[in-house]
Amino acid sequence: MSEFNEDKNSVKRAEEFLQVFKKGAEFTQELLKENERLRFQLLKMKEPRDGRSATAPPPAEVAILQKKIKELEKEKAEILGRIKEVEEENLDFANRYVVIESENNMLANLYIASYQLHSTLDFCEVLQVITEIIINLIGAEEFAILLLDEKTGYFQTVAHEGIEVERLPKIELGKGIIGNVGDTGESYFIDDMETYSLDYGHPMVCIPLKIKDHVIGVIVIYRLLEQKSRFADVDYELFTLLAGHAATAIFSSRLYSDSERKLSTIQGFIDLLTK
Repeated sequence: MSEFNEDKNSVKRAEEFLQVFKKGAEFTQELLKENERLRFQLLKMKEPRDGRSATAPPPAEVAILQKKIKELEKEKAEILGRIKEVEEENLDFANRYVVIESENNMLANLYIASYQLHSTLDFCEVLQVITEIIINLIGAEEFAILLLDEKTGYFQTVAHEGIEVERLPKIELGKGIIGNVGDTGESYFIDDMETYSLDYGHPMVCIPLKIKDHVIGVIVIYRLLEQKSRFADVDYELFTLLAGHAATAIFSSRLYSDSERKLSTIQGFIDLLTK
C-alpha cells in the first residue's frame, strides 16, 4: 500500500515537473520570438528608405559623387557671387536714379524760375521772383540782395528776407568778404557750416550777380531753413545758374525802368512844348 502511494506521488511530481518544463519551454519560445522580432525591427530601421540594403557603394561611385558635389558647390558659390554683384549694381543704379531725379527736378524748377524771371520787366517783380527762388529752391531763411552803385563804389540792399536792413553794414567794393566777391566775381562759401555764427559782414554764402565778367551785385545768405543742414552738389550749380539769370533779369528790368522814366520825361517836355 505504501509502495502504491509512493508511486502515485512520484507520478504526481513528474506531472508537475512536466507542467513546469512545458511552461518554461513556452516562455523560452516567446522570448526567442520577441528577440527575433526586435532584431528584424532593428535591421529594418538600418535599411535605406527606398528599401535597398544598407551596403556601401563601390569606391568609384563614391568618388564620382564627391566630384559632382564639389562641382555643384563651386557652381553655387559662383551663382551667389553673381547675385551679390547684381544686387550691388541694382543698389548703385537706384542711388544714381535718386540723384539724377533730384537734379532733374531741381533743373526743372530752375527752368520755371528762369522763365518767371524773364517774363517781366518790372524791377520789383524781378526781385520778388529772385526772393522766392532763394527761399524755395536754395532753402535760405535769412539773406539779402545787394546791388553795386558804381558811382559811389558801395553796395545797396534792394531786397532782403529774415533780417533787418538797418543791421547790415555798409559794404564797399573790394573790402571784406562781400566786397572782394563783388571785385573778383568769385563765389564764396564758408568752410564749416555747423560752426558758423551769424555775422552780417561774414555771410555763409556770397554769390556775385554777373553779366559776363561785369558784377552788378551780390546775393548774401546768412542762414538756411531749419530742415536744410547743408548744401547739396546741385545747389552749387544752382547758384551759378541763378546768378547769371538773376543778373540778366535785374539789369534788363533796370534798363527798362530807366528808359521808361526817360520816355516819360521826354513826353512831359513834348506835352509842355505842344501846349
